[in-house]
Amino acid sequence: MLIDTVAWVRIEGGRILCARPRGKEVFYIPGGKREGAETDRETLLREVGEELAVALDPESVAHVGTYEAGAPDLPEGTVVRMSCYTGDYRGTLTPSAEIDEMAWFSYADRPLVPPVDQLLFDDLKAAGSLS
Repeated sequence: MLIDTVAWVRIEGGRILCARPRGKEVFYIPGGKREGAETDRETLLREVGEELAVALDPESVAHVGTYEAGAPDLPEGTVVRMSCYTGDYRGTLTPSAEIDEMAWFSYADRPLVPPVDQLLFDDLKAAGSLS
């Protein structure tokens, strides 16, 4: 089984924005699953708006990588695919009703995110983007 997601990679001061959904213990890169026939960009704009109450500039959205990994809390053989994008935003980052907490993570916080997010952390660290 494949879980296809998109994620917004927002790095400031060597730290990446992560969010913890309501009722979960784990932090994730903001984003989520597409609805119906949404494109990656449409999914990203909707999810980031829903989760963090900001509007991404569609013209600034750029693909930075796609990662796949299993997840310990999902059935055997399930793979999570995360297509990652950067993009500028308007507004004030504010956790929505579905997000309990927002945090800026450094590479030292890597154990707090799922395996697919850890692959992104590794690439960002290697590129010198994540402290």
